[in-house]
Amino acid sequence: MNVEMAYLMGMIIGNGEIQRGRAETTISISLPHKTQYTDAARDVLLAVRASVADIMTILQPVVGTAIRYTQKKSETTIFFTKSNADYLITEIVRLCGTHVSYETMRIPDYFFSSATSEEIKSFLRGIADVTAHIRNSNMYFNINDQHRVYIEVPQNWFLVVDICNLLKKVDVPVQTIEWAQPNMRDGNVRKYNEGNVDFWKKEHQIKIFANEFLKIGFNIIHKREGLVEYAKKLENTYKINHYGAPASDLTHRYYWETRDSSKVKPHHPGEDDEFIPEIIRGKHFNSWKDIAKALGYKK
Repeated sequence: MNVEMAYLMGMIIGNGEIQRGRAETTISISLPHKTQYTDAARDVLLAVRASVADIMTILQPVVGTAIRYTQKKSETTIFFTKSNADYLITEIVRLCGTHVSYETMRIPDYFFSSATSEEIKSFLRGIADVTAHIRNSNMYFNINDQHRVYIEVPQNWFLVVDICNLLKKVDVPVQTIEWAQPNMRDGNVRKYNEGNVDFWKKEHQIKIFANEFLKIGFNIIHKREGLVEYAKKLENTYKINHYGAPASDLTHRYYWETRDSSKVKPHHPGEDDEFIPEIIRGKHFNSWKDIAKALGYKK
Protein backbone atom coordinates (compact mmCIF):
# COMPACT_ATOMS: atom_id res chain seq x y z
CA MET A 1 0.00 0.00 0.00
CA ASN A 2 1.07 3.58 -0.69
CA VAL A 3 -0.79 6.87 -1.14
CA GLU A 4 -1.39 6.26 -4.86
CA MET A 5 -2.84 2.80 -4.25
CA ALA A 6 -4.92 4.22 -1.39
CA TYR A 7 -6.31 6.87 -3.74
CA LEU A 8 -7.24 4.24 -6.33
CA MET A 9 -8.98 2.10 -3.69
CA GLY A 10 -10.94 5.12 -2.50
CA MET A 11 -12.17 5.80 -6.03
CA ILE A 12 -13.17 2.15 -6.55
CA ILE A 13 -15.03 1.82 -3.26
CA GLY A 14 -16.64 5.23 -3.68
CA ASN A 15 -18.03 4.75 -7.19
CA GLY A 16 -16.38 1.80 -8.88
CA GLU A 17 -17.22 -1.52 -10.47
CA ILE A 18 -15.15 -4.70 -10.83
CA GLN A 19 -16.01 -6.75 -13.91
CA ARG A 20 -14.42 -10.19 -13.71
CA GLY A 21 -13.88 -12.19 -16.90
CA ARG A 22 -12.32 -15.61 -17.42
CA ALA A 23 -8.89 -14.18 -18.14
CA GLU A 24 -9.12 -10.43 -17.49
CA THR A 25 -10.69 -7.97 -15.09
CA THR A 26 -11.88 -4.47 -15.92
CA ILE A 27 -11.99 -1.79 -13.23
CA SER A 28 -14.26 1.17 -14.02
CA ILE A 29 -14.78 4.31 -11.93
CA SER A 30 -17.43 6.97 -12.53
CA LEU A 31 -16.92 10.67 -11.80
CA PRO A 32 -20.33 12.41 -11.79
CA HIS A 33 -20.53 15.97 -13.12
CA LYS A 34 -22.08 18.25 -10.51
CA THR A 35 -22.68 21.87 -11.46
CA GLN A 36 -20.79 24.11 -9.08
CA TYR A 37 -21.09 27.88 -8.91
CA THR A 38 -18.37 29.80 -7.14
CA ASP A 39 -16.79 33.18 -7.72
CA ALA A 40 -14.72 31.52 -10.45
CA ALA A 41 -17.57 29.80 -12.31
CA ARG A 42 -16.31 27.17 -14.75
CA ASP A 43 -17.58 24.52 -17.13
CA VAL A 44 -17.75 21.35 -15.01
CA LEU A 45 -17.24 18.99 -17.95
CA LEU A 46 -14.08 20.82 -19.00
CA ALA A 47 -12.84 20.92 -15.41
CA VAL A 48 -13.28 17.17 -14.99
CA ARG A 49 -11.58 16.56 -18.33
CA ALA A 50 -8.62 18.64 -17.16
CA SER A 51 -8.56 16.74 -13.88
CA VAL A 52 -8.47 13.36 -15.60
CA ALA A 53 -4.89 14.09 -16.71
CA ASP A 54 -3.90 14.73 -13.08
CA ILE A 55 -5.70 11.59 -11.91
CA MET A 56 -3.98 9.48 -14.53
CA THR A 57 -0.61 10.86 -13.44
CA ILE A 58 -1.36 9.71 -9.88
CA LEU A 59 -2.65 6.29 -10.92
CA GLN A 60 -0.23 5.43 -13.72
CA PRO A 61 2.60 4.17 -11.46
CA VAL A 62 0.12 1.90 -9.69
CA VAL A 63 -1.85 0.65 -12.67
CA GLY A 64 1.13 0.35 -15.01
CA THR A 65 -1.04 0.02 -18.10
CA ALA A 66 -3.17 2.19 -20.34
CA ILE A 67 -5.91 4.03 -18.47
CA ARG A 68 -8.74 5.12 -20.73
CA TYR A 69 -11.76 7.31 -20.20
CA THR A 70 -15.09 8.19 -21.77
CA GLN A 71 -17.18 11.29 -21.16
CA LYS A 72 -20.91 11.86 -21.27
CA LYS A 73 -22.82 14.96 -20.30
CA SER A 74 -23.48 13.66 -16.79
CA GLU A 75 -20.31 11.74 -15.96
CA THR A 76 -16.77 10.77 -16.85
CA THR A 77 -15.76 7.11 -16.57
CA ILE A 78 -12.14 6.00 -16.29
CA PHE A 79 -11.27 2.33 -16.73
CA PHE A 80 -8.46 -0.15 -17.24
CA THR A 81 -8.20 -3.88 -17.96
CA LYS A 82 -5.56 -6.30 -16.69
CA SER A 83 -4.98 -10.02 -16.42
CA ASN A 84 -6.70 -11.79 -13.54
CA ALA A 85 -3.26 -12.98 -12.45
CA ASP A 86 -1.85 -9.45 -12.31
CA TYR A 87 -0.71 -8.45 -8.80
CA LEU A 88 -2.78 -5.22 -8.79
CA ILE A 89 -5.96 -7.10 -9.69
CA THR A 90 -5.39 -9.76 -7.05
CA GLU A 91 -4.80 -7.04 -4.44
CA ILE A 92 -7.93 -5.09 -5.40
CA VAL A 93 -10.01 -8.26 -5.28
CA ARG A 94 -8.47 -9.24 -1.95
CA LEU A 95 -9.19 -5.84 -0.42
CA CYS A 96 -12.75 -5.70 -1.78
CA GLY A 97 -13.54 -9.28 -0.79
CA THR A 98 -16.63 -10.66 -2.51
CA HIS A 99 -17.94 -7.20 -3.43
CA VAL A 100 -17.80 -6.04 -7.05
CA SER A 101 -19.79 -2.78 -6.84
CA TYR A 102 -19.71 0.44 -4.84
CA GLU A 103 -23.29 -0.36 -3.84
CA THR A 104 -22.10 -2.99 -1.35
CA MET A 105 -18.36 -2.36 -0.84
CA ARG A 106 -16.92 -1.63 2.59
CA ILE A 107 -13.68 0.09 3.56
CA PRO A 108 -10.96 -2.58 3.96
CA ASP A 109 -9.76 -3.28 7.50
CA TYR A 110 -6.25 -2.21 6.50
CA PHE A 111 -7.24 1.46 6.59
CA PHE A 112 -8.45 1.16 10.16
CA SER A 113 -5.66 -1.04 11.49
CA SER A 114 -2.43 -0.34 9.61
CA ALA A 115 -2.70 2.64 7.22
CA THR A 116 -0.65 5.77 7.75
CA SER A 117 -2.37 9.11 8.18
CA GLU A 118 -1.37 10.10 4.63
CA GLU A 119 -2.74 6.86 3.19
CA ILE A 120 -6.05 7.43 4.98
CA LYS A 121 -6.32 10.97 3.66
CA SER A 122 -5.45 9.83 0.14
CA PHE A 123 -8.06 7.08 0.32
CA LEU A 124 -10.71 9.53 1.52
CA ARG A 125 -9.68 11.96 -1.24
CA GLY A 126 -10.34 9.18 -3.74
CA ILE A 127 -13.82 8.68 -2.30
CA ALA A 128 -14.43 12.44 -2.31
CA ASP A 129 -13.40 12.91 -5.92
CA VAL A 130 -16.08 10.46 -7.08
CA THR A 131 -18.87 11.02 -4.52
CA ALA A 132 -18.55 14.49 -2.95
CA HIS A 133 -19.31 18.06 -3.97
CA ILE A 134 -19.39 21.54 -2.52
CA ARG A 135 -21.51 24.36 -3.89
CA ASN A 136 -23.27 27.50 -2.82
CA SER A 137 -26.48 25.71 -1.81
CA ASN A 138 -24.64 23.47 0.68
CA MET A 139 -25.06 25.92 3.54
CA TYR A 140 -25.70 25.10 7.18
CA PHE A 141 -29.26 26.28 7.95
CA ASN A 142 -28.91 28.69 5.01
CA ILE A 143 -26.42 30.78 7.00
CA ASN A 144 -24.19 32.79 4.68
CA ASP A 145 -20.68 31.37 4.19
CA GLN A 146 -21.17 28.32 6.43
CA HIS A 147 -20.69 25.89 3.56
CA ARG A 148 -20.27 22.16 3.76
CA VAL A 149 -18.93 19.31 1.65
CA TYR A 150 -21.56 16.66 0.87
CA ILE A 151 -20.37 13.07 0.43
CA GLU A 152 -23.23 11.25 -1.29
CA VAL A 153 -23.55 7.49 -0.79
CA PRO A 154 -26.43 5.68 -2.54
CA GLN A 155 -27.93 2.67 -0.73
CA ASN A 156 -24.76 1.58 1.06
CA TRP A 157 -25.64 2.28 4.71
CA PHE A 158 -22.54 0.68 6.22
CA LEU A 159 -20.12 2.48 3.90
CA VAL A 160 -21.50 5.72 5.38
CA VAL A 161 -20.47 4.56 8.84
CA ASP A 162 -17.10 3.35 7.56
CA ILE A 163 -16.38 6.75 6.00
CA CYS A 164 -17.36 8.59 9.18
CA ASN A 165 -15.18 6.36 11.36
CA LEU A 166 -12.23 6.75 9.00
CA LEU A 167 -12.66 10.54 9.00
CA LYS A 168 -12.55 10.33 12.80
CA LYS A 169 -9.13 8.62 12.61
CA VAL A 170 -7.70 11.77 10.97
CA ASP A 171 -9.74 14.07 13.24
CA VAL A 172 -12.31 15.33 10.72
CA PRO A 173 -15.73 15.63 12.40
CA VAL A 174 -18.97 15.04 10.54
CA GLN A 175 -21.45 17.89 10.98
CA THR A 176 -24.51 15.78 10.19
CA ILE A 177 -25.68 12.77 8.18
CA GLU A 178 -28.87 12.99 6.17
CA TRP A 179 -29.92 9.37 6.17
CA ALA A 180 -32.20 7.85 3.54
CA GLN A 181 -34.50 6.79 6.36
CA PRO A 182 -38.19 7.82 6.60
CA ASN A 183 -37.93 9.52 10.01
CA MET A 184 -35.15 11.70 8.59
CA ARG A 185 -36.25 12.39 4.99
CA ASP A 186 -39.99 12.53 5.66
CA GLY A 187 -40.05 13.31 9.37
CA ASN A 188 -43.55 14.83 9.32
CA VAL A 189 -44.96 12.03 7.11
CA ARG A 190 -46.13 14.74 4.69
CA LYS A 191 -44.78 13.19 1.49
CA TYR A 192 -46.16 9.78 2.44
CA ASN A 193 -49.62 11.24 3.08
CA GLU A 194 -49.46 12.98 -0.31
CA GLY A 195 -48.97 9.58 -1.95
CA ASN A 196 -45.19 9.79 -2.46
CA VAL A 197 -44.52 6.79 -0.23
CA ASP A 198 -40.92 6.23 -1.39
CA PHE A 199 -39.83 9.87 -1.28
CA TRP A 200 -37.26 9.13 1.42
CA LYS A 201 -35.42 6.47 -0.62
CA LYS A 202 -32.57 8.66 -1.80
CA GLU A 203 -28.82 8.77 -1.29
CA HIS A 204 -27.30 9.24 2.16
CA GLN A 205 -25.44 12.53 2.58
CA ILE A 206 -22.47 12.98 4.92
CA LYS A 207 -22.04 16.72 5.57
CA ILE A 208 -18.72 18.22 6.69
CA PHE A 209 -17.83 21.89 7.14
CA ALA A 210 -15.60 23.19 4.34
CA ASN A 211 -12.74 24.29 6.60
CA GLU A 212 -12.64 20.87 8.27
CA PHE A 213 -12.52 19.07 4.92
CA LEU A 214 -9.42 20.98 3.83
CA LYS A 215 -7.45 18.28 5.62
CA ILE A 216 -8.70 15.79 2.98
CA GLY A 217 -9.22 17.97 -0.10
CA PHE A 218 -9.91 17.07 -3.73
CA ASN A 219 -7.84 16.28 -6.80
CA ILE A 220 -10.70 17.30 -9.12
CA ILE A 221 -9.86 20.89 -10.06
CA HIS A 222 -13.22 22.62 -9.75
CA LYS A 223 -13.98 20.82 -6.48
CA ARG A 224 -10.59 21.79 -5.02
CA GLU A 225 -11.00 25.44 -6.02
CA GLY A 226 -14.54 25.54 -4.62
CA LEU A 227 -13.45 23.97 -1.33
CA VAL A 228 -10.64 26.48 -0.83
CA GLU A 229 -12.91 29.41 -1.68
CA TYR A 230 -15.78 28.35 0.58
CA ALA A 231 -13.48 27.37 3.45
CA LYS A 232 -11.83 30.79 3.31
CA LYS A 233 -15.22 32.52 3.37
CA LEU A 234 -16.37 30.42 6.32
CA GLU A 235 -13.24 31.17 8.34
CA ASN A 236 -13.23 34.90 7.56
CA THR A 237 -16.94 35.38 8.25
CA TYR A 238 -16.75 33.52 11.54
CA LYS A 239 -13.78 35.62 12.72
CA ILE A 240 -15.57 38.85 11.83
CA ASN A 241 -18.77 37.83 13.64
CA HIS A 242 -17.03 36.32 16.67
CA TYR A 243 -14.31 38.86 17.51
CA GLY A 244 -11.46 37.03 15.85
CA ALA A 245 -12.25 33.55 17.17
CA PRO A 246 -11.28 30.65 14.88
CA ALA A 247 -14.04 28.96 12.90
CA SER A 248 -13.05 25.63 14.44
CA ASP A 249 -14.81 26.80 17.63
CA LEU A 250 -18.00 26.16 15.66
CA THR A 251 -17.01 23.45 13.23
CA HIS A 252 -14.64 21.12 15.08
CA ARG A 253 -17.22 19.23 17.10
CA TYR A 254 -18.35 15.63 16.91
CA TYR A 255 -22.03 14.88 17.36
CA TRP A 256 -21.48 13.47 20.85
CA GLU A 257 -20.10 16.89 21.80
CA THR A 258 -23.26 18.74 20.72
CA ARG A 259 -26.71 19.14 22.22
CA ASP A 260 -29.46 16.69 21.32
CA SER A 261 -32.77 17.82 19.91
CA SER A 262 -35.85 17.18 22.04
CA LYS A 263 -38.17 17.05 19.01
CA VAL A 264 -40.24 13.87 18.81
CA LYS A 265 -41.20 12.71 15.31
CA PRO A 266 -44.38 10.81 14.44
CA HIS A 267 -44.34 7.15 13.43
CA HIS A 268 -43.72 6.63 9.71
CA PRO A 269 -45.14 3.57 7.88
CA GLY A 270 -41.82 3.21 6.01
CA GLU A 271 -39.93 2.30 9.19
CA ASP A 272 -40.46 -1.41 8.37
CA ASP A 273 -39.36 -1.15 4.73
CA GLU A 274 -36.82 -3.74 3.52
CA PHE A 275 -34.75 -0.90 2.01
CA ILE A 276 -33.58 -0.32 5.60
CA PRO A 277 -30.90 -2.72 6.96
CA GLU A 278 -32.19 -5.33 9.35
CA ILE A 279 -30.20 -3.99 12.32
CA ILE A 280 -32.34 -0.82 12.41
CA ARG A 281 -35.41 -1.93 10.45
CA GLY A 282 -38.66 -1.46 12.35
CA LYS A 283 -37.13 1.04 14.74
CA HIS A 284 -38.21 4.65 15.21
CA PHE A 285 -35.61 7.43 15.31
CA ASN A 286 -35.93 11.06 16.32
CA SER A 287 -32.35 12.01 15.42
CA TRP A 288 -29.73 11.21 12.79
CA LYS A 289 -27.35 10.74 15.69
CA ASP A 290 -29.27 7.73 17.00
CA ILE A 291 -29.09 6.03 13.59
CA ALA A 292 -25.36 6.73 13.38
CA LYS A 293 -24.81 5.29 16.85
CA ALA A 294 -26.93 2.19 16.11
CA LEU A 295 -24.93 1.49 12.92
CA GLY A 296 -21.54 1.98 14.60
CA TYR A 297 -20.43 5.61 14.22
CA LYS A 298 -19.80 6.70 17.78
CA LYS A 299 -17.17 7.95 20.19
